Amino acid sequence: MKLHRRHLALLAALALAGVAQAQQAPLQFGVGLFQPDKEKNDATYKPLAEYLANQLNRPVQLRTVDSWEGLAKSLANGETDMALMGPWGYVLANHEAGAEVVSTILYGGKPEYFAIMVTHPRSGINTPADLKGKTFAFGDKGSTSGYLIPRHYFMTQGIDPEKYFSKVLYTKHQAIETQVAQGVLDAGADYNRNRDAMIEQGLISAEQSKIIWQSAPLPNDAFAVSKALAADKAFVARLQAALAGVGATLASQPKLLPSHYTGFVTRDNTFYKPIRDAGLATGNLRAKRAPQ
Repeated sequence: MKLHRRHLALLAALALAGVAQAQQAPLQFGVGLFQPDKEKNDATYKPLAEYLANQLNRPVQLRTVDSWEGLAKSLANGETDMALMGPWGYVLANHEAGAEVVSTILYGGKPEYFAIMVTHPRSGINTPADLKGKTFAFGDKGSTSGYLIPRHYFMTQGIDPEKYFSKVLYTKHQAIETQVAQGVLDAGADYNRNRDAMIEQGLISAEQSKIIWQSAPLPNDAFAVSKALAADKAFVARLQAALAGVGATLASQPKLLPSHYTGFVTRDNTFYKPIRDAGLATGNLRAKRAPQ
C-alpha cells in the first residue's frame, strides 16, 4: 500500500513538473521587418519581447520574419505563437489558420495609418492617372499598404498593373522609397509611417519624395496570437493587460517601442473588416463556404 501511494505521489510530481515545464516553454514572438534590416529590427523590438516576458512570467523568443507573407505563414503553421504584423498578413493568418488579433498598435496615439503612392518630384507624375507606361513597385504580397490596398485601388479604376505599367516589381518598403528617391523607379506603394521614419532617419530626403495618392484610414498593425493560444482565454487576458500597460511604461522605458509608437489598444477581428473586404474584392481572399 505504501509503495502504491509513493508511486502515485511520484507520478503526480512528474505530471506537475511536466505542466510547469510546458508553461515555461518560450513563446515564439514573430515581428515583421519594420526596420531597414534584420539586425536593427531585432534590436528595436528586443525591449518589447523582454517586457512581455516579465509581464507574462514566461520566456519570449524574438524572431524577425523578413516578409509579411512569411510572417502570416509562420503564425499559421505554428512556428510563431504571437506576432506583431501588418493588417493584411493578420487577415490572411486569421482566414487560413484561425489566428486572432488581441490588440492594435498606436502610432501618434491613433490605431490607424495610411497607404500611399510615392514618386520623385521631378518625375512629372502628379496623380495615379499619370502612371501609365511607368515603372511601379509593390511591396510583397503579404503587405497591406504595399500590395493589397493599392491593388484594390487600381481595380476600382479599371487598371490591370501588369498591362498598365511598363514594369512591375515586388520588393521591400525601404527599397521602394530608396529607389524612387534615386529616380531608379518612377513610383511605388508604401505607408506613411515608413516614409516618415526613413526621412527622420536620413535614409531618404523629403525633397526627393512626393506623395501622389493616399488611402482612407486603415487599421494599424495587429498583435495576434495563434489559434492554439487564442483558445486560452486567461492567457489572452494577461497578454492584453500587458500590452495595454505599454503606453504608461514608455515614460520610464522610452525604447520599449520605436519612435512615435505610443502603445496598444485592445481590438478584435471586426476592426480589420476593411482589409478583409479589400482582400475579398480583389480575389486575394476567397470567401469561406457555409457548412452544408
